[in-house]
Amino acid sequence: MATLLHDAVMNPAEVVKQRLQMYDSPHRSALSCIRTVLGTEGLGAFYRSYTTQLTMNVPFQSIHFITYELLQEQINPYRGYNPQSHIISGGLAGALAAAATTPLDVCKTLLNTQENMALHLANVSGRLSGMANAFRTVYQLNGLPGYFKGVQARVIYQMPSTAISWSVYEFFKYFLTKHKLENRTPY
Repeated sequence: MATLLHDAVMNPAEVVKQRLQMYDSPHRSALSCIRTVLGTEGLGAFYRSYTTQLTMNVPFQSIHFITYELLQEQINPYRGYNPQSHIISGGLAGALAAAATTPLDVCKTLLNTQENMALHLANVSGRLSGMANAFRTVYQLNGLPGYFKGVQARVIYQMPSTAISWSVYEFFKYFLTKHKLENRTPY
């Protein structure tokens, strides 16, 4: 449920961010981008990639959590507070999840940006919609390597993010548990 709600809010923000980041973007601010997209494409443009976003985030989180737990079993089998193991496990888990879900991210980006040159080269008239159409278009334009465009950047972005997230989570779990144990009254 958290992912559904998160993505419902973040998908429009992602559309605006990606359209502002496009080479030679016609948008000069987030507000002008929102107004233009609403006026020319309607509210649906902000959710064109919503199912792709969900399809990406569910496996990302699954791979991420499972990998973190498996690495912790190997590196930190007693599950003590060990910042180094949390950073290593978190970073590697994020890297693997990011790399594995890059094809979905590439398709999501195409749906969000509706990049004119790509649509023109793929002979797409109008707007591209739907995950299956995005997958076909990416393959048509770049073959299998097209699904992994930007994989290095995605991994480099996710590794520190997930390493930091896990180390902060584990620190507070340790801190709160230790604090709770110290304040416990003996029976």
